[in-house]
Amino acid sequence: MGPLKGVKIVEFAGIGPGPFCAMMLADMGAEVLRIARPQALAVPNAGLDLLNRGRQCISVDLKKPGGVPFVLDLVERADGLLEGFRPGVMEALGVGPDVCLERNPGLVYGRMTGWGQKGPLAQAAGHDINYIALAGALDPIGRQGQPPTPPLNLVGDFGGGGMLLAYGMVCALLERERSGKGQVVDAAMVDGAAVLMTLFHGMQQAGFWNDERGTNLLDTGAHFYDAYETKDGRYVSIGPIEPQFYAELLRLLGLDKEDLPGQWDQPAWPALKERFGRLFRTKTCEEWCKILEGTDACFAPVLPLTEARHHPHIRARGTFVEVDGVMQARPAPRFSRTDPETPQLPTAPGEHTREALSSWGISADEIARLEREKVIT
Repeated sequence: MGPLKGVKIVEFAGIGPGPFCAMMLADMGAEVLRIARPQALAVPNAGLDLLNRGRQCISVDLKKPGGVPFVLDLVERADGLLEGFRPGVMEALGVGPDVCLERNPGLVYGRMTGWGQKGPLAQAAGHDINYIALAGALDPIGRQGQPPTPPLNLVGDFGGGGMLLAYGMVCALLERERSGKGQVVDAAMVDGAAVLMTLFHGMQQAGFWNDERGTNLLDTGAHFYDAYETKDGRYVSIGPIEPQFYAELLRLLGLDKEDLPGQWDQPAWPALKERFGRLFRTKTCEEWCKILEGTDACFAPVLPLTEARHHPHIRARGTFVEVDGVMQARPAPRFSRTDPETPQLPTAPGEHTREALSSWGISADEIARLEREKVIT
């Protein structure tokens, strides 16, 4: 099941955005074969590394004489390949895009880096926080007078990285249906983070966004778009941007009869934020949920991970599934005809080597030879 059923992808094991991209492709039904280094065999709690779900993993020693030819044999059978090493590493290993595309001209070769394949910083080390910082995505996130707040690693690794690489690979696979030709997809987290900030670049140049953190509409500057502490020390979120929704919030809060400044009276936002803050601290989170949840006030409680999985709406949607005792988000988005199957838990490198290679058309004799030569473990 899944819209990518029948698509075969070779994944070179990595961390963060690469596995997330492979997870997304596998979630949609692609058969993704993960290639790990031999030293990756001992993996503690491999079944809980959920970014590696939905695919089998083999261990390959590319330093053995038969290592590269074996990988190229897999490449010849694949629709796509994805890797997340620094520029030049795959070329040095002998499985760079030129070699792979010569072997399989229809291959979509996905490359995931932080800085991109070219540029002054291409060879520098970095992580999500660095890429989004340079792209202008970190500076706006935070409250007024406070340092920037890293948004976990959602913007660089996952949103601007792995998700855009998955999108790019599917686009290239779709184009291949017309041209018959493969190509290289260069996905850089710095580029992806910049794309995610498109709305704000436009707003800033139009004069609707300024560089002072925490003073704008969507960065906690507005009193009607923020999270507020409740009486029991928890938090609730509100976001009624549209006037009719804002009016509903005021009515439900009992503020509709007060002579308050207008919603878009920006100089009054700090005072209104203080008024909202005092009010929300008069009731518990549960009490506010009874008043506001399910209304047009644009409200939701701020839930920790453990509670989010069990909220009635989340449960009704089946947003999370339990597989062998492990809770995880089900694949998204959903499809009316080719909805993906429930993802299987990750496996350790080498756990299903023979089964995995057989499904790729590698004969039992060839598998045995590769094992004898210690190319695969």
